[in-house]
Amino acid sequence: MKIIAKIIPFFLLALISCKEETNSTILSNSSDTTASHPNLILTQESVSEIKSQLGSVPVFDETLALVKEDVDLAIEAGIDVPIPKDMAGGYTHTQHKANYSNMQKSGVLFQLLGDEKYAIYVRDMLLAYADLYPTLGRHPQERSYSRGKFFWQCLNDSNWLVYTSQAYDCIYDWLPAEQTDYLNKTLFRPYADFLSVDTPKFFNRVHNHSTWGNVAVGMIGLVMDDDELLERALYGLKENTIDPNELDDDGGLIKDKDGKSGFFANLDSPFSPDGFYTEGPYYQRYAMYPFMIFAEALHNKKPELKIFEYKDGVLLKAVDALLNLTDADGEFFPLNDGQKGMSYYTPSLVSAVDIAYFYGGKKQELLSVAKSQNKVQLDATGLAVSIGLRDGLEEPFIKKSMELTDGRNGDEGAVGILRYNNEANTIGLVMKYTGQGLSHGHYDKLSFSLYENGDEVLQDYGLSRFVNIEQKNGGGYLKENKTFAKHTIAHNTVIQNETSHFDYNFVVGSANHSERYLFDVSNPNVQIMSAKEHNAYPGTSFHRTMIMVKDETEAKPYIIDVFKVKSDKENQYDLPYYYFGQIISTSFETKAPKSLMPLGAKNGYQHLWKEAESVVSADQVQFTWLNNNLFYSITSATNVDDKAILARSGANDPEFNLRRDPVLILRKENIKSTVFASVIESHGVYNSVVETADNAYSKFESITVLLDNDNYTALKLKTVSGEIKVLILSNLDPSKDTKHTLDLNGDNYQWTGAYFF
Repeated sequence: MKIIAKIIPFFLLALISCKEETNSTILSNSSDTTASHPNLILTQESVSEIKSQLGSVPVFDETLALVKEDVDLAIEAGIDVPIPKDMAGGYTHTQHKANYSNMQKSGVLFQLLGDEKYAIYVRDMLLAYADLYPTLGRHPQERSYSRGKFFWQCLNDSNWLVYTSQAYDCIYDWLPAEQTDYLNKTLFRPYADFLSVDTPKFFNRVHNHSTWGNVAVGMIGLVMDDDELLERALYGLKENTIDPNELDDDGGLIKDKDGKSGFFANLDSPFSPDGFYTEGPYYQRYAMYPFMIFAEALHNKKPELKIFEYKDGVLLKAVDALLNLTDADGEFFPLNDGQKGMSYYTPSLVSAVDIAYFYGGKKQELLSVAKSQNKVQLDATGLAVSIGLRDGLEEPFIKKSMELTDGRNGDEGAVGILRYNNEANTIGLVMKYTGQGLSHGHYDKLSFSLYENGDEVLQDYGLSRFVNIEQKNGGGYLKENKTFAKHTIAHNTVIQNETSHFDYNFVVGSANHSERYLFDVSNPNVQIMSAKEHNAYPGTSFHRTMIMVKDETEAKPYIIDVFKVKSDKENQYDLPYYYFGQIISTSFETKAPKSLMPLGAKNGYQHLWKEAESVVSADQVQFTWLNNNLFYSITSATNVDDKAILARSGANDPEFNLRRDPVLILRKENIKSTVFASVIESHGVYNSVVETADNAYSKFESITVLLDNDNYTALKLKTVSGEIKVLILSNLDPSKDTKHTLDLNGDNYQWTGAYFF
């Protein structure tokens, strides 16, 4: 059943026709001092400036033309406001999503082009929603802890209100007062109350969902000049009686540990001083639109809040941090729950980049990102970006090696990124040593991913979900997200006794974080990051150090991976390396079984097919594979009774929800303390046209552990040409000023700093 806009309360028809006769007077008098709208994202001043520049700002003009084309098609198709029924990806969900997007764009077109058909479209759509809203209970799909009205969860209802508020602001002064009063009382104030006081578990928490809720209530409060709603949005509900032990759909605690809520709380807690968002870049990307769009509205209407200066300008820092949390193609690293392929070309980052440019000192390197996005937000910020691009002011946005701290005060671990860039190659190494990341966090302390030229070499699985594909669990998270993707075995880090970090306990995981130990990129040829984890398993401590080494004799850098494990009892330790591509050679036997069996029974192991297993029977293991016509090798130090396991995701997956991704697992059994030491290298290329392999063999013959104790770990790297290099790590003192002396098998080493190489 559909509710069409023609079904409008009878008493409003006279108001509409009367108002349409007077619209031309308002449109022709843009300097009317009695008008107060628009005043959120567009303002009367910015509309005037944009109109004066139209036709001379190519990117803005092109974006405007595309938006006009989309909205004209929507107007031609007619207004469709269906009774809510479907989950994400279903017809009604998709239609309501299209409606709020089209309304927002139509409101902008009305202001910038002055054509009443766009205002009429928004008005008629709003009246249809006002007619529908009072008839609705909560959404019929009972899947969410916070069921919405138009959508299956309040999060999407908040999306609707954030966008629709902007449309409403654009036509507010065009509507007669009687009509705005009707919409305020019948639709918007009840809707804001529904999202907040009627759904406190959704509204009164620190989470990306609640950010959308806070901003939705705040935006419509600004439009209606409703100070009560604005206060509620900024500081949360005064009553906070949520059970502190109650969990959301993803297994996360709903109530903030300090009982904080509201927009400012969502600025304070999830963001570190560096702008890193604890839920990870995928959800930071999603939350940046409400954060930035509300900040722009607050700056325009409540400048006294100085929102872009809040917490030392954390919102502007967050945009820079997020852009740096991407590979060479602009795709976000899939830390925690993250869908691969999401990039800074998404509309939310178009808005974020434009707003950050305009309010953040017009940094010219942001223009190069905007140039690659090739579209802008249709407001003063997008105009400024377009003018900068027109005038050729852009400078390259260079992604550098950096460490981004986690936690409100920057003291809850970090993400380290090591990078190598030249004209031919871009190598990126990302190591995660953060806090839990709220309910979207994964159990993978000290995990890492490796990229080359925008392609994954050693991957993080990411989330298990097909977003907005209705056939796959209504577009929501799949059960395998909790049974595999979040578990430690789905990541490139050490697992003890086939049990995930923190025993997959969210409360325990949330109470702990890894510790930053060392991050030093002062020498571009030896970049190092190092962190410790003491709480993933009782009685066991981890210390991982990763080094990117650029040898002047080689075209590309190689990675040294040192994972030190210390425990008070014997355990089994697994270290997976999730690679892509075809196995070329191995130093161990790879006899495949006649029938496949799962690698284990729980904690994600039940989802891995064991394809081969062998005892390495050597003090080295080497594994070479080919992907995207590039050769890669891992050379690892082993004990003779260590095992090498080849496995692949997809076991116990009857609905084929998981990708069939391969993994090499290095296993050490019945040992208290140990070191996993490996060299990872990209070393050759295959030309499929002329069918030649160049540099297809690893340059390394071996890597050997010379010493491992509380104070030092020493390794010897030997190349096939006979060159020997010694790496010594200081395990207790990361100071760059400390002098060290160490005797290794009769050789005396003296150095200053945290490592010798």
